[in-house]
Amino acid sequence: MSNRRNFIKKTTLGTIGLGTFIGVNGMTTPETPLKSASKKVKKPVVISTWNHGLPANEETWTQIKAGKKALDALEAGLRIPEADPKVRSVGYGGYPDREGKVTLDACIMDHNSNCGSVSFLEGIMHPISVAKRVLENTPHVMLSGSGALQFALSEGFKVENLLTPEAEKDWKKWLEESKYKPVINFENHDTISMLMVDEDGNLAGGCTTSGAAWKMHGRVGDSPIIGAGLFLDNEVGAAAATGLGEAVIRTAGSAMVVELMRQGKSPYEACKEITERIYEKHKNHRDMEYLQVGFIALNKNGEHGAYSLRSGFNYAICDDEKGNRMEDAKFKMTWDK
Repeated sequence: MSNRRNFIKKTTLGTIGLGTFIGVNGMTTPETPLKSASKKVKKPVVISTWNHGLPANEETWTQIKAGKKALDALEAGLRIPEADPKVRSVGYGGYPDREGKVTLDACIMDHNSNCGSVSFLEGIMHPISVAKRVLENTPHVMLSGSGALQFALSEGFKVENLLTPEAEKDWKKWLEESKYKPVINFENHDTISMLMVDEDGNLAGGCTTSGAAWKMHGRVGDSPIIGAGLFLDNEVGAAAATGLGEAVIRTAGSAMVVELMRQGKSPYEACKEITERIYEKHKNHRDMEYLQVGFIALNKNGEHGAYSLRSGFNYAICDDEKGNRMEDAKFKMTWDK
């Protein structure tokens, strides 16, 4: 693992262009809702974190074009990396905690602010689907641990072994030194978060992850927490996070990105400001050596943006104009700093 960390830290991408982002015009006061801005609305749009967002986007896009509802399409897309054993930080094949157990977190949110979430869930291939059932079939927002598992079983989900031989081998190698440094970047991709605006102009979002590799048993990150790993307001926009969850939780990151968009910031500007806020709060923190945080954001007009603390964060976008592709996020600093 040490060689992999050194590779990540020494490999920087230089100054990376963001690609397409457009500032929000037509706003005279922070209270002016985004929907009144004089911008051409682009829809549908799907955006998700990291390169495993490409196949996730593709499935979601296919479902949307087939007339599926936004939440159903988003769920279908996120199930792709959850079931892919090559994606080592989401679902099946994800790295375990320090006791060798794969524990999962996920959440989902619709345009009416209905939410569903599961945390510290074991043995279920598709936590995003369980989170969606929490939204649809319970009066609650979040279920955790054995309670989340009990609910999943009652909904017809089956217990499966999610620890692949490859992940188990890496875990046993980690045990030789047992050093916990959750370096999160282009090789260890962390969460997949997905945001979308559908044909009707409504927003939806979801996150799913197996969390930080080698975490303490019972640790829960930002991904299942509405307002931290994911947040949306259908009048404004949506935001989602990736990276070290503890830092995102400390700043209610995604909710703050949405609030800045409400005040007139573009998606890129909002992501950048909250990332820099996290830096200011963590620059002398013990986590700073390996801290990586990134945000994606999408507003009601279909404009997207992203920003990360350190180099190496990329995200996938799919729309009618340019199809499904990757873009690199701008960043504050490289791994050498």
